[in-house]
This record gives sequence, C-alpha cells and structure tokens, in this order.
Amino acid sequence: MRKTTKYLTGMGALVLTTIALVAADHIDAPSSRGTTADIADFFAFEPSEGSDNTVFIVDLQSDVLPELAYGSFDEDILTEINIDLDGDLVEDKVIQTIARDGKMYFFGPVAPSATGLSSQVLTDAVLGNVEISGSTPIVETTSDGVSLFAGPRQDPFFFDFFQFNAVISPEVDSAPGGFFAPEEASDAFDGANTLSIAIEIPNSMLGIPTATNALGLNVYKTWVTTNKKQ
Repeated sequence: MRKTTKYLTGMGALVLTTIALVAADHIDAPSSRGTTADIADFFAFEPSEGSDNTVFIVDLQSDVLPELAYGSFDEDILTEINIDLDGDLVEDKVIQTIARDGKMYFFGPVAPSATGLSSQVLTDAVLGNVEISGSTPIVETTSDGVSLFAGPRQDPFFFDFFQFNAVISPEVDSAPGGFFAPEEASDAFDGANTLSIAIEIPNSMLGIPTATNALGLNVYKTWVTTNKKQ
C-alpha cells in the first residue's frame, strides 16, 4: 500500500522552460514569508549544450544570513517540481523533496496521485537522499546518475534595493540621477543566502518534452510549488 501524507499548496508557481531560466520572487505572502515555503527562485536548464540531463534548482527563503543556522528546512513543507509533458499545463510528472532529520529526501519523477492544489508524498517512489549541507557542500549521486544537493547557497538575485526606493519615492529630489550604472549599484542581497534544493537528472527519467521555446528547441514546461502539511 502506498504511504501518503496530504499537503496543501500554499504558494504560487513559477512557469519556466528548460533553456532559459531566470525567475526571481523573493517575498511571498505573509503566511509563507521567512520560511522554506517561500519560493525565491526557480531555474531549469541543460548543464551543457546537447546534454541528456536537466538541472532543476529551487531557492527557498531568501535573505538567510550566513551566521544563521544551516539546514533549517521546514519538515512540514513539501517542495514539488511539476513537469507538463503534453502542453495542457497540468503536471504529468512530479519530483518531490522533503526534509527529515538533517537530510533531504527526493521522490519521483512519477505521475502524481493528485493534481492541482493538494499533494501526497509519494513514498513508494524514492529517488534518493542527501545530507543537508553546511558550510561545505555535499552532493550525492545515485546509481541512476541523479545528483542531489540541499543547503545554503549565495543568493543569485542582484538588486539595488535602496536606490530603487529612492527612485520611486514621492520626494522629487530623492534620486535626481535615477538608477545607478551597474558598476556603481549596490547589491542589497550581497552576503545573504537562500536555502537551495538542486537535482540533475537524466531526461530519460522525465519523459519526452513536447513544447518548443523561442529558439525552436524542445523544452519541458515546468513549475515549482511548496505545500504545507495539513
């Protein structure tokens, strides 16, 4: 019998393809802000041109300062990478991750038991696990050629937050020169981490993509959700 636990989707999804791939959110709704239910970034890409693998990276809980304790993934949060193979924007396969006792466990990629807002942990589709990294990164590679990582990483988002606020201020003279040039801008996220989950997986385990991007390349339609245990 399949062991399942019901989870309810709490955050919005970011729709991306496997070739070009940047999304930044960084502050979700108050109910998820400051927790590992808060989706900051989602990346999906080929590790090299013509590779037979796809890499998925999910960044959670932005602005995690280096001196804070590592490995603070919420054990009541299920992170789910959704993959649409037939173009109907409904997940056909999912990769799930959940933290337990200092490790991140991965399940899938398999067809979900339910689509939409609720999810169940597919414990009969164990993919592998990896110790949650501290200051030294730990990567686990399975016998199927799947590489797994979970832990803190430098926040990839570059944003001159204070100058942005000056530009949008109602005070007319608060930023007379507008935004700074890139070499003069100050990254408000420099030195801060996100809590990252990364997986590199053979495309043969994902299925055949049916979508094409602007370059005419075949891509997966994929998005990520976080779900809180009910």
